[in-house]
This record gives sequence, C-alpha cells and structure tokens, in this order.
Amino acid sequence: MTSHVIVEADGGSRGNPGPAGYGAVVKDSDGEVLAERKESLGVVTNNVAEYNGLIAGLTAAAELGASTVDVRMDSKLVVEQMSGRWKIKHPDMQPLAERAKELAAGFSRVKYEWIPRAENSHADRLANEAMDAATGKPAAGKPAPKLPTRKPDRAAVAWTGAKGTPTRLLLLRHGQTEMSALRRYSGRGDVPLTELGRSQAAAAAKRLAAMDGLVVDGEAVPIISSPLTRTKQTAQAVADALGGRVETHPGLIETDFGDWEGLTFAEAADRDPELHSSWLGDSSVPPPGGESFEVVHRRVRKARDELIAEHGGKTLVLVSHVTPIKTLLRMGLDAGPQLLFRLHLDLASLSIVEFYPDGNASVRLVNDTSHLA
Repeated sequence: MTSHVIVEADGGSRGNPGPAGYGAVVKDSDGEVLAERKESLGVVTNNVAEYNGLIAGLTAAAELGASTVDVRMDSKLVVEQMSGRWKIKHPDMQPLAERAKELAAGFSRVKYEWIPRAENSHADRLANEAMDAATGKPAAGKPAPKLPTRKPDRAAVAWTGAKGTPTRLLLLRHGQTEMSALRRYSGRGDVPLTELGRSQAAAAAKRLAAMDGLVVDGEAVPIISSPLTRTKQTAQAVADALGGRVETHPGLIETDFGDWEGLTFAEAADRDPELHSSWLGDSSVPPPGGESFEVVHRRVRKARDELIAEHGGKTLVLVSHVTPIKTLLRMGLDAGPQLLFRLHLDLASLSIVEFYPDGNASVRLVNDTSHLA
C-alpha cells in the first residue's frame, strides 16, 4: 500500500472529434512507476479523452490504496474545472467530471496541478499509443458519430451549413521588438516592445475599441495573452482601450526555437544546413533543443479547445505570436502544415477566425494592418 501517489494523465483526439485515447501513469514520491493505464475511446473530443485519463489515473490510485493524490495534467481545462475555479458547462463532460469527483472523494486529499506538456511526456506517450490503436475504431457500445463536412466559407453562414453560435477569435500579433526589427528567430526569449512596437500596440487597441461587440453591457470581452512580455504589453494596450483586463494562457506562447533563438534565417541555415532544410519541409522536425511545429500545433489546439470550452459562443481577443496565430488560421482553413511557411503575418496585424460547435469554421480576416497606416 502506498499512502501518497502522483497521477499524471493525458488524452487526445486526432480530429477533435476523431480517433481518441487516454494515458495515465501512477508514480510514488520518488518517481517510480506503480501503474500505467491506456485505452482507445473511439471517436470523441480531446476534452472527453482528458477526463477519461483522469478517471483512469484516480481509479488506479485507489486500487493501490493511496490516501493522498497529486494530479498533474497539461489540460488547464480539467485542472481548473476539477479545482472548482471554472464551471463545467459542456454536457459531455459533466458526467465525467462527476465520476472524477466521486473517485476523488475516496481519498483524504487530491491536489490538481497544471504542468507543461513537456513534463507530461509519459502520459502523453501512452495516450498517443491509445490513439494509434483507436484509428478507425468506434467508441465502445456506440456507433461512431458522423463527422461534419467542412464547406468553403462564402461570407455568409447560411452558405456553409454551419450551425450554432461560433466562438469568434480576434487574433492580434504583438508589436515590434528589437529581435523582430532585426528579423531574428524570437521564440521564448522574453523581450519587450520597442517604442515603435508600443505605438503599433496602441494603434491596434484603438482599432479594436472602435469595433462593435467587444464591450457588452459595459464589460469588455476576454483578452487573453501569451505569457511573454511583448504580448502582455500589447494586450494591456487593448485592455486599457476596452476597459478590460488581461489573462494569460501558456498555450499561446511562441515556438521554442532552441539553439536558433536570436539567429537570423541565414545564420541558422549556415549553422545547421541539413537540419534547417528538413525543418522547412517537415513539421515534425524540431530545431536543435527546440520545439517542432507539430508539437506547437497540438499545444495550440489544446489551448483553443480549452478556451472554447470556457468561453464558447463568445468573442475573445487573443494576443499571441506568428506561429500560434498561423496555427489557429490553419485550423480554421483545415489546411496542411505548409501554410505555416506560405502565410505572412505582419507585426500588430489582426486576423479573425470563427469556430462553430458543429465542427465548421470560418476565417474572416487575415493579416489586416490598416490601423497602422
């Protein structure tokens, strides 16, 4: 019997909804693995898979006779909802959350902690193994739901067949920094805006303040930023203009460029010619010591799903970086990874994408800089 354990859980869905699975691992305080769980779920959403991973981990902990549990997950949605800070609005997740709460009540203490995806690699690996097995397999006991067919946007919702109220994302890139002025890879380096960058942020904020629907009954829509200084400064300009406040979400942070951080395109190509060439053609290839675009895509998709689960049907202002914004537009267009290299986004540019509850999406605006003229 182990009195205290750590549960790490994860879940995913390839398509959201799509072939899904979860993974969970139970460890003791020294990090020794006590139990592993993984299972294919058929066709469900990311969030449903995440909750199933939590339930499996808590069940395994109970079977081991644990009395206290530290749950560590990279799903901010599940962590915040199970901690009681976020409401559980989606009907598919309410019974899963109730089951998790019933299991949690059997322990003397359960603590929930959000961790970065990189620190949840064991459970992530198990979940991906389950998703591999889930490909083409319907959920146990129920037929696979028919996935919605995406139709091209023709400027009017009625033409797309989209149903329900969309979640509207206003995607604002941060203003200029010294790194962007020199055209250097700028990922996790925490650099502030230049004087021009602050002017660009102010101009974008003025543009947003003039738009309809961003202040409702005297309250500004949510303004959510990457946690880096350059985005928080840009977001604060928007908050000041709208009378709102800035929240941050780790999923909106820029790509980790690893050893290429601070280098120009040419310098990185000279330093690692073969790797750099491969990186330009394969989204699964990471920079040395960095993060691949495939990893970024999963991270941003998870962030999008969490934000929609919390703010579904509303308008959000997201202040982020080139790669996360391109990734959200890529999702809206249902496009492949080459879009990342063929789409240009200027500093302080505004793009708009809408995601509908039936799976449809509509890209309304891309790289608009008219407010900077």
